[in-house]
Amino acid sequence: MELIQNYGFIIILITAVFGFLMAFGIGANDVANAMGTSVGSGTITARQAIYIALVFEFAGAYLAGGEVAETIKSGIIASDAFFGKPEVLILGMMASLFAAGAWLLIASEMAWPVSTTHSIIGAIVGFACVTVGTEAVQWSQFSGIVGSWFITPVIAGIVAYLIFISTQKLIFDTEEPLKNAQKYAPYYAGLTVLIICVVTLDKGFKHLGLELTYAQTVMIGFVLAIISTVACYFYLRSNAFISRLKKGGFSGVEKVFSILMLITACAMAFAHGSNDVANAIGPLAAVVSIVEHGGVIEGKTIMAPWILPLGAIGIAVGLAVMGHKVMGTIGTGITDLTPSRGFAAQFACAITVVLASGTGLPISTTQTLVGAVLGVGFARGIAALNLGVIRNIVASWVITLPAGAILSIIIYYILAAFFL
Repeated sequence: MELIQNYGFIIILITAVFGFLMAFGIGANDVANAMGTSVGSGTITARQAIYIALVFEFAGAYLAGGEVAETIKSGIIASDAFFGKPEVLILGMMASLFAAGAWLLIASEMAWPVSTTHSIIGAIVGFACVTVGTEAVQWSQFSGIVGSWFITPVIAGIVAYLIFISTQKLIFDTEEPLKNAQKYAPYYAGLTVLIICVVTLDKGFKHLGLELTYAQTVMIGFVLAIISTVACYFYLRSNAFISRLKKGGFSGVEKVFSILMLITACAMAFAHGSNDVANAIGPLAAVVSIVEHGGVIEGKTIMAPWILPLGAIGIAVGLAVMGHKVMGTIGTGITDLTPSRGFAAQFACAITVVLASGTGLPISTTQTLVGAVLGVGFARGIAALNLGVIRNIVASWVITLPAGAILSIIIYYILAAFFL
């Protein structure tokens, strides 16, 4: 308890800095993954991607990030294993944040698209094993999370494959592809808006005092989806759109999908913010809670109001400063992307990530997006995939878990030497 009594404010301040570092790393690495397909397909520029992500990542993190944060904070390790040892849990969470953030900065500098979820969970498990023992890790919860790393890329890949095939059958492989694009694209737009709205309204705004029944949520989602469908229908037939077709660049059909790609880019940024902000603020929330309660470790606590904005700002700054490096790797390295292919991949990824966020299960956005891009690539044949790049990406995933754990252990002992 002496640690909390003597250094309580300093502990919170240092942990907030570490949490910001972790959020910065998320922005530099994982957010770049989310926006990379949009840039790689040529739909938007890197600068535009940063502006979009700044708005929608912040909104997703602040409005819909609380559900997953609880899983990271208290679901990976058994809190009761640290009863009587609050100082160990505090320093361990601090070490985990710093270790995961440092690894993400290294990976981002090397343009490696790694998993921020792997980083923080590996770090938390690492410090728990050396301080309390392997019994502190809730392996049943951990195994479920690990399972999601394998399941979600498959789900995203299947969805992306089906969407890509549907666009080929309904639009590209027809006698009048532009006409059919104008016919079917509004439905793709409406479906995107429906899924995002339903999950966001159902799970995302509870801590703001907005409680909606599921029926109300679905109704609002349908209304917004219908509005989006109608708006897209009229825009694709407007003089503004026709004038865009005459300026060259993408073919007419791909220009239609560039609009859909912009919608999914916004959705993906929101989805990513809602899910991955937990990797930064979960451990921070745990430390703040323990300090404010005088060392009492509680299973579920109310998150301090300043924590979510801190994570959201950190993500935005990280993307703006270093995001372009990983964005280049993910956008052009795996396979050749066009707006129609990028739309299929990003739409599938958005569905998977937002649904995972709504259920409170942290997933790897990196693996989900790669799975979706692979699904699009498989639809075109194995030759369309750059297997060398894929192999390097997978190798970086394997390194991330032990890297997070080892760095966390080292940082823990350094912190313990200062404060214990």
